Amino acid sequence: MAYEKFSLEDKDAAECKADFRFEKRDIPLLVEALGVPPIFICQNGTICDANEALCIVLKRFAYPCRYSDMIPIFGRSVPELSMISNEVVDWIYTTHGHKITQWNHAILNPASLNVYADAIHNKGAALENCFGFIDGTVRPICRPIENQRIVYNGHKRVHALKFQSIALPNGLIGHMYGPVGKNVSIQFFKNRHLKYAFLYLVFVLQFCFSQKGRCMMLEC
Repeated sequence: MAYEKFSLEDKDAAECKADFRFEKRDIPLLVEALGVPPIFICQNGTICDANEALCIVLKRFAYPCRYSDMIPIFGRSVPELSMISNEVVDWIYTTHGHKITQWNHAILNPASLNVYADAIHNKGAALENCFGFIDGTVRPICRPIENQRIVYNGHKRVHALKFQSIALPNGLIGHMYGPVGKNVSIQFFKNRHLKYAFLYLVFVLQFCFSQKGRCMMLEC
C-alpha cells in the first residue's frame, strides 16, 4: 500500500500534538533552537529534511512503537525510518549531549540554583538549600549475545542498563550519568550513601554555590 510523503504543513494541529507531543507551530521553533541541519543524508543515500527528521525522532520517542507503525505517517519504509532516526539521535547526542553529561552552567548557575532551592522549599521541604533530586532509571534492553550477566537486573528480571540523573524542580534533567551495568550499579544504586557521595564530590563541592556563597545540595 502506498502512502503519501510526510509534510508538516499538511498535518493537522491536533494530529501533531497526538503524534509528536508538540504543537504544530512549535516544531519549526524546536528545529531552529536545536540548530538541526537542513537535511540528513544516511549511509545508503536516503535524504530527509530537518522537519521530517525531527518528527520521526519525536514520534519514535513519544510513545513506544514499532517503525512499521510509523509508515502511514511518513510514507517511508522501515529501514529508512530506522536509519533516519539513528542518524538524528546520533547528531543530537554529538551536538547537545554535553549539556547533560557535563555541568551545564546555563541552567545550573548560582542564580538558577537559588530559584530551584526556593521553589522546593516553598513546597514544604525542610531544607532551604536543596536544588534537585538524584534519581535512577532502568531501561530494559534485548538480551546480548555476550556479557549477559553484566547487564542482567535481578530485581526487574530483565537485561537492562541503568542511568542516574539530577532532576530539577522545573522538570529538566540537570545531569545524566550512565549507562552502567550490574557491577557498577551495585555501587551507585543499591547504596544510597555511595550514590550521593559520588555526585556530591564531583559536582557539589565544585559548582554548587549560591550567589552569596552558600553551599547548595542534592537530595537522594
